[in-house]
Amino acid sequence: MYISDVVKNLLIINVLAFIATKMLMGEPDPQTMMMLVNEQGGTFTDFGRYMLAVFYPASEYFRPYQIVTYMFMHGDLSHIFFNMFALYMFGTPVEMAWGPKRFLTFYFATGFGALVLQFLVQYIEIQYGMQSPMSANIPMLGASGAVFGILAGYGMQYPNSIIQLIIPPVRMKAKYFVIIYAALEVILGLSPFQTGVAHFAHVGGALFGVLMVLYWRKKGEIY
Repeated sequence: MYISDVVKNLLIINVLAFIATKMLMGEPDPQTMMMLVNEQGGTFTDFGRYMLAVFYPASEYFRPYQIVTYMFMHGDLSHIFFNMFALYMFGTPVEMAWGPKRFLTFYFATGFGALVLQFLVQYIEIQYGMQSPMSANIPMLGASGAVFGILAGYGMQYPNSIIQLIIPPVRMKAKYFVIIYAALEVILGLSPFQTGVAHFAHVGGALFGVLMVLYWRKKGEIY
């Protein structure tokens, strides 16, 4: 399958960042990381490669560069595989329809949009006691927000294209797939069971993606 230029470069950068940070910065020790989260000792450098993940802005571990670097960080092989597979599957058709410059703008904008919604939800949860203030020290990482933006863009650009799911083994139109997936993320985000997944970052990426497509269409820049 043909891979467009920006998608190919994003795949390469993400894979290289995953390998290089593991080799050069290392994984944090789980016990030390727990101490850091609870502010019971340790220093920022003890986070290892998670220094490049993003922390809630009120955390002492937040650094401005993390707003960009978090999108190129992944927790483990399954995390990076599924994100890169989705980027590979849906990114090239979108880039071919919009061009590389607009596609790259969209990718980063939806990645930032994912942070905005996730931080807003986190602020509300901390303020109203639904989360401990220490949750601000838990890092978030991954390209998932931007990937969900691409998925939303694909669903709007090619709404009637057929997607073959593996689990469950069904076929459905892209527009329905995006709606169902986004609704599921909202439900999981509101669930009282914490899974360690930033579901509202996914929702934020998709939401900003939809808004950007609608804005560009209104201006007549895409169709």
